[in-house]
Amino acid sequence: MIAPSDTVGRAKAVQAALPAGGLFHEKAWRVAPSAFPLNAKLVAELEKLGHRLTLFLQACSQLYRLSADGRQPGWIAELLDAGKPKELVEQQRNKPISQQIPRIIRPDIILTDHGFIIAELDNVPGGIGLTGWLNKIYADLGDNVLGGPEGMLDGFASIFPGGDIVISEEASTYRPEMEWLAAALNAKNSNSPGWRVRDAQDADDFSPEVYRFFELFDLANVPAAGKLRNLAAEGKITVTPPFRPALEEKLWFALFWLRPLEAFWTRALGGRTFSALQEVIPYTWLVDPTPLPPHAVLPRLEVNDWSEVAAFSQKQRNLILKISGFSEQAWGSRGVIMAQDVPQPEWQKELSKALEAWPSSPHILQQFHQGRLVEHDYLDPSGEEIIRMRGRVRLCPYYFIGEQKTVCGGALATICPDDKKLLHGMTDAILTPACKTEDA
Repeated sequence: MIAPSDTVGRAKAVQAALPAGGLFHEKAWRVAPSAFPLNAKLVAELEKLGHRLTLFLQACSQLYRLSADGRQPGWIAELLDAGKPKELVEQQRNKPISQQIPRIIRPDIILTDHGFIIAELDNVPGGIGLTGWLNKIYADLGDNVLGGPEGMLDGFASIFPGGDIVISEEASTYRPEMEWLAAALNAKNSNSPGWRVRDAQDADDFSPEVYRFFELFDLANVPAAGKLRNLAAEGKITVTPPFRPALEEKLWFALFWLRPLEAFWTRALGGRTFSALQEVIPYTWLVDPTPLPPHAVLPRLEVNDWSEVAAFSQKQRNLILKISGFSEQAWGSRGVIMAQDVPQPEWQKELSKALEAWPSSPHILQQFHQGRLVEHDYLDPSGEEIIRMRGRVRLCPYYFIGEQKTVCGGALATICPDDKKLLHGMTDAILTPACKTEDA
């Protein structure tokens, strides 16, 4: 692609390069003429973050096993297993699956005035193909994209040389980007076994390596899941993310902050990594209705009972309420309540529902961190004018966890209008790759 010199021409070039049918089913976004700039200091932090989050996942895996074996408090594994099918619980405790962690992870990062914060960590992330395509297109336009023009492809290929990408009906919105990814991988590595996208409704004969692109809560609606699980349990195929629902809970951020577990996290992570993650993991509480002794308080909230949290004023409610996992409400922006944005009666109702759902469907409460304001250009729908938008950024770096090291293949920047607090893909958001610059 020859890079146009004008911004309208660049944005039009991106639009023109879109594959027929797009990359998301019936989804669109605002097209930017340039990638989103990150300064050298932030890029360096993101490169370190991949290794730190790999250590964090390994520590989570270890803590679950130790709890299940009785060498750490048993309530941890009991909580992580609550509401899960018995066969899944048994499978995730058996070797070799009990040792496995996801090989592709994506933290959802909010850029703040003081650095960044990780809103959550996704082990079954969408956007892999999209970010791979964006990196290639904007690199062709001359932008120094994070991971390089083929970083996402190389990262994915480093996990498996070839295999099946199995997609459920629930995740069908993402099928076009996965089809682009498989085609690009096959074109790049013609000597590899090759990748193919499989429909989880009727997939049968699986390759030895499988990328699972469906949520574990949805197994009842995934006909292929039973056979996949059995083959993985027998060691006949390798599946990533593994069938370990405990690792896909958001409540790990709450366990990270529990004072009684601090010694474990420090040993498992190392003091330096533990301190670094404390800077970027938001303080999080388990929404556990168990009464506290009269002399105790919920840390940082400084109240003795959840009824007092329900009575917080709007100013005090700089908080987010989320369902932890294993639910159709636990992905995307579903099941998320911005406490400050709802009327008092609704806040009391939602918090009460969360408490009643414990422990079969645990919820967490998290400190909310406002994203910093940025400005970025996009192409007007008329296709003839560039508009500058003020917004806030959700940055999603994609980390590929290999045997020796974790690499960042690229990062997707989702820039939402400044009146939005929940930052996610939407029609009026700009989607563009992140690029490295000394001047950002």
